[in-house]
Amino acid sequence: MSEYELAPEAERDLLDIALHGLENFGLVQSEQYRDGLKSRFQEIANNPLQYQAVDHIRQGYRRCVYRSHSIYYRIEGQGIAIMRILGRQSVTKALEY
Repeated sequence: MSEYELAPEAERDLLDIALHGLENFGLVQSEQYRDGLKSRFQEIANNPLQYQAVDHIRQGYRRCVYRSHSIYYRIEGQGIAIMRILGRQSVTKALEY
């Protein structure tokens, strides 16, 4: 099983998503959505080339959509680094460094 790591920005995104879910949909739905995202992270790590490259957005990044969020990641060594988990916010601005 391949591994994944969350960048600090992705950790903040995941927390924000969980808090938003808790406030708007309740604990059970928030936890289910979070668990679904984590499951998707592992799916990406197991087969990282399955999802589309988005070099036009940021060189070396790939994107996988999970429900209403896009997971941006890059392949690193034997695993992947989840860089951001974005909803409707401006992708270009969110991926600037």
